[in-house]
Amino acid sequence: MKFLYVAPRYHTNQMDIMKGLVQNGHEVRFISHYAALIEDYSCVTPIVLGYSALYRLIDFLYVKVIHRKDPTAIVFKIQHGFPPMRKLKRLICEFAPDLVILRERSVYSMAAYHICKRKGYPCILYNQNPLWSEPPKTDLAHRLVARMTPALRMTPVMGVRKPGTVVRKNDYFVPFVVNPQRAPENRTYFAGGSIHILCIGKYEIRKHHLMLLQAVEQLKSKYEIRVTLVGEATNHFQKAYCEQVKSYVAEHRMEDMVTVKTNVARRDMEREYLAADLYVIPSTLEMASVSQLEAMSYSLPVIVSDTNGTACYVEDGVTGFWFKDCDGKDFQDKLDSMLSDRERMKEMGAAGYRALSEKYNYECYFNTIMGMRDQIVT
Repeated sequence: MKFLYVAPRYHTNQMDIMKGLVQNGHEVRFISHYAALIEDYSCVTPIVLGYSALYRLIDFLYVKVIHRKDPTAIVFKIQHGFPPMRKLKRLICEFAPDLVILRERSVYSMAAYHICKRKGYPCILYNQNPLWSEPPKTDLAHRLVARMTPALRMTPVMGVRKPGTVVRKNDYFVPFVVNPQRAPENRTYFAGGSIHILCIGKYEIRKHHLMLLQAVEQLKSKYEIRVTLVGEATNHFQKAYCEQVKSYVAEHRMEDMVTVKTNVARRDMEREYLAADLYVIPSTLEMASVSQLEAMSYSLPVIVSDTNGTACYVEDGVTGFWFKDCDGKDFQDKLDSMLSDRERMKEMGAAGYRALSEKYNYECYFNTIMGMRDQIVT
């Protein structure tokens, strides 16, 4: 079959999905709005179509002039950027896909959906809004957006079942796919007698690198700890925050226990996971992270915020711990509890590896999207 993906960028959380499709004989075309610095094209090379000339002018004015001091301004294009329509139509129609996955309810996706709908290509919307969420809004603007995007939606975020939340008709939970990498019996732990903590995330304030370092500083007298921070630092906001993190390490004399790395290529990440004994995600406002599954694929226990959209991938007390979002004291307590029992850490890592193998594999993904496609074409 032919699978077409249209998304802002070729994100690493799609890698094992692409690999599974290609290895099973399917043809994949991935059209992205833009390319990021750290992407892996070893399986599928995306077509970076970009934006129309008019939108590029709008984006320049919005990001470089009107909101030049706002680090979040660069994401404006994800929702509002529009494509060069003729090129997009040609790329879609010459491929003639059997199934189209459109990322986000954005102007770009609306344009692609308009083309696909007229040609009869079945489409699924993919975003990271929770499966369990508030009932859909029914005002005119939301009704129009709903009509201009696919009716069937999939999300890797389960959300929380509580009063006032529902699962909307035609919504499906389709988790991220990460292939198992290293079983617990085939890797080593606690090299040199230390506990090695790994944290991966862009150098942004919300990632809470400093909260992690503060907790480690409080616990260093109890445990032999080593910390590796790995993250993207490509724009001037990220570089400035990365320097702030490095300054903290130097000022608090933690150079012998903390290593700060930037822009590590994906092909080199295996070395980081295999060198670690524990993976932590201290960040807030995390809509959906895939890195905890990557850590579980290397048999690592995980500590994650309870508001992380994909915290559900970590079973609290079984494959890791949840801590209260933005609560430095609770984070430190959970870290302390984890570090206090090395055998339990290894058991949690093994449990995470089993959960990943059983629940977050390519077959589950493929079978679900095929079932969704059948609803559209029948």
